[in-house]
Amino acid sequence: MSASATSAPRRFAFSPRRVRDRIGDAVLYVLAAAAALLVLVTVALLAYELVKQSWLAISEFGLGFVTSRAWDPVKSEFGALDFIFGTVYTSFLAVLVAAPAAIAIALFLTELAPRGFRTVIGTLVELLAAIPSVVIGLWGIFVLGPFVQHHLGPFLSRWLGFLPFFKGTPQLTGYLPAVIVLTIMILPITASVARELFLTVPRDLKEASYALGATRWETIRGVVLPQTRGGLVAAVMLGLGRAVGEAIAVTQVIGDTLGIHVSLFENGDTLASRIAAQYQAAATNIHISSLVYLALVLLVISLITNIAAQVIVRRFERQLAGR
Repeated sequence: MSASATSAPRRFAFSPRRVRDRIGDAVLYVLAAAAALLVLVTVALLAYELVKQSWLAISEFGLGFVTSRAWDPVKSEFGALDFIFGTVYTSFLAVLVAAPAAIAIALFLTELAPRGFRTVIGTLVELLAAIPSVVIGLWGIFVLGPFVQHHLGPFLSRWLGFLPFFKGTPQLTGYLPAVIVLTIMILPITASVARELFLTVPRDLKEASYALGATRWETIRGVVLPQTRGGLVAAVMLGLGRAVGEAIAVTQVIGDTLGIHVSLFENGDTLASRIAAQYQAAATNIHISSLVYLALVLLVISLITNIAAQVIVRRFERQLAGR
């Protein structure tokens, strides 16, 4: 072989497939970045519009709106404290009941239930999430309300009446029916997400735990739950976000009444419920602006909830990675 042949530069053939892949990578990057940017722009525009529409109330009441308990459209006096309390109170109690039940359902479907029942029960749980909120609200009016007033309420008052949560006279509407309705609405979402999380736990880890002599409960407590606790927090926070923003079903059962009460037998109201109930009938600009101000407060609460969830999840992920 001559020296000229060995020193000749090599020629590379450009494959059409390689060019298409590069173009596809660029298009995918642009589309994904645009989708992520669209979410940020949407949230920013939503916040801007809420601030713009509520500026009249912000100028009139300032941050004192958040701590004021007044709500009198006749005198043009408005405040959000009662509704903030109702939103936080009912949502927290609903999550407190729904989270353990949802995790238990997910564990049963993934670890304990016979294979023949897993699909059936899992499908029923997911179908519960598809029921419209207005239908659940109507069920709350016609079925849950009378049951609470005549059966559940008297039972709780008789045996737990020494607690401030169960003092008073049970009614058709109130915090207790609202909490039960919210629990039913967030239960299938949390259970479905938790079920998918438990299915992602490597089977090798569970089999190794069984091989070391651990019982099923010890495996769940020592392997399954630690591996998924970050995702479980996110699932619970997802349910909490649903509870905080629910309007129609809560409006139908909570009583639409001002007041801050600890007793679950008392009537109350929430931010979303007040907006849904009064926005169409608002007659003055300050009333409309105050309702939008409530929506802005609700948005802030939702953002704080999601940020707190992200912080907790990342902390759990760091602890798991450290192990």
